[in-house]
Amino acid sequence: MGKLSAFTDSKLVLLAIGLLGITILAALFAPWIAPQDPYDLAQLYILDARLPPLTRNADGTLFLLGTDDQGRDVFSAVLYGLRISLGVAFVATAIAVVLGTSIGLLSAYAGGRTDAVLMRIVDMQLSFPAVLIALMLVALLGTGIEKVTIAIVAVQWARYARTVRGAAMVEREREYVEAAQCLAYSPSRVMFRHILPNCMAPLSILATVEVASAISIEATLSFLGVGLPITQPSLGLLIANGYPFMLSGNYWLSIYPGLVLIAVIIAINIVGDRLREVLNPRSER
Repeated sequence: MGKLSAFTDSKLVLLAIGLLGITILAALFAPWIAPQDPYDLAQLYILDARLPPLTRNADGTLFLLGTDDQGRDVFSAVLYGLRISLGVAFVATAIAVVLGTSIGLLSAYAGGRTDAVLMRIVDMQLSFPAVLIALMLVALLGTGIEKVTIAIVAVQWARYARTVRGAAMVEREREYVEAAQCLAYSPSRVMFRHILPNCMAPLSILATVEVASAISIEATLSFLGVGLPITQPSLGLLIANGYPFMLSGNYWLSIYPGLVLIAVIIAINIVGDRLREVLNPRSER
């Protein structure tokens, strides 16, 4: 309870948590909240194209954030785009956590040549920019949610492996690990049931921050046109679609998806920074 109260002591953190809760709920219930299905071509009218925010069309329909160049309601598109961006980020992060944690634990527990080989692979992967690796992979695999997810996992798993390996190396020397080994427990049981629970603090902090990184990478790929296809517009693709119209005064096409993207990333980073302060015993304010 002490750490929980310390975590929620900051009003800024509570604001970030509230914003994240609203965005997640909005993404989950987008089909029921959005006034228009942006994927249904039958609901799009070209005469409603590029209407400013808070404008009503001839039928009296209110477009809260305006419409794009195809007559699509920007508010509805943002809700559905948020759903895709968050979904890709959470799934990719979950897979990367499992993969990177397993490799990090194996590296720390096995030691020796296994540790050296695995960590050299991690060092080589971390030496390249994340966006460059993701661009190379989607160029080879093609566009689509599955391909972008694979690219994000390939970018992030090494960070989890490095973090977990560092924490597990410390825990491996503890007395409880020696006791478990003396009881002839299997290596997998020692790693996952004894060492891993004591590595959850740094792992939780990293996973929280990496969700924001995954959202950013997916948005970057989609903005460059190599991420998700146009039939599955994420926030990055919505920003890219509105970018050509920025100089013509149609600011709302890119500004509102961009503001939502920035707000979500900032909120996640605020929560991650607060987790680091609370869970790190060396951090004193």
